[in-house]
Parts: sequence; C-alpha cells; structure tokens
Amino acid sequence: MSVITYYLQMLDPARLNGKPRPHEQFEVRECGIPQYAVNRFLYRYVGAAWRWTDRDEWSEDVWRGIIETDGLRTWIAYDHGTPAGYFELQKSTGDEVEILYFGLAEAFIGRSYGGYLLTRAIEEAWAWGAKRVWLHTCTLDHPSALANYQARGFEVYLKQAD
Repeated sequence: MSVITYYLQMLDPARLNGKPRPHEQFEVRECGIPQYAVNRFLYRYVGAAWRWTDRDEWSEDVWRGIIETDGLRTWIAYDHGTPAGYFELQKSTGDEVEILYFGLAEAFIGRSYGGYLLTRAIEEAWAWGAKRVWLHTCTLDHPSALANYQARGFEVYLKQAD
C-alpha cells in the first residue's frame, strides 16, 4: 500500500480558523512536569489505531532524553476527567514549532473534539513564540485529519508518496 505524507504549515496566526470548546467538561491542560512515561502512554493510547510505530523501539533513556527537555511541551485533553487525546509541540532553534504528535483516543473520535484540540495546539504554538507552525500527516492517519488541519488554516507545502 502506498502512503502519502502531507507537510502543512501556517505562517501567520491570523490564518487560524479556530473551533470553540465543545463543552465545559472538555479541558486541555499542559503537563507542567515533563515525564516520558506519560508521553509514552499517550503515544500508545492515541496512536495504536493509526499504526504509530516510530517510537516503539525507544529505550527509557531515549524517551527521557527527548521528552524531558525544554524544547518539547505536552498538553493532554480530558473529557470529564478522562484522558481523551494529546498534542506535543517541539520548538526548533529557528523559532519554528512543530505539532509533533496530535490525536484523540479512539473512544473520543466523532465527538467534535478534534477541531478544538487542534485550535489549542496552534494557539499554544504561536504563544510559544513561533514564526512558523508546521506538522505532517499521512494517509495512515484518521481520514479526517488532513481536512481538519486545512480547515484550521494550514496549507500543504509538500506532498510525498512512499
């Protein structure tokens, strides 16, 4: 099966077409104390349905070295106190912020949470001093992922087939 990867970017915060919070019990909070085990859990919890495998072979030292740094921040979405999804932001030396990982756990898909969670990811990226916010997605991700990114204001700048 051929996989197509889309690279998307937003160059101006005014391009954000945000979505409102779906309800009062849906919260998005930053992990104030980075802990690789939390990110490892979220990666598996959210990514299992989409065949996320690039971190599967990481040792605890690799996880710790990447997650527990100043250049990576993590937010968790909660629905009535239950983890529903998350996103990771990674800042480069050139003031670019990548939405490194983003997604909802399978039980929370289809509840209109993705647009708001992505809105928060974009807002947090710009608030972190980004000059450019970018991400990539592929045809293995949720079928609505690309449409959600584009609806929020991202533009495709590169498309690659494997």
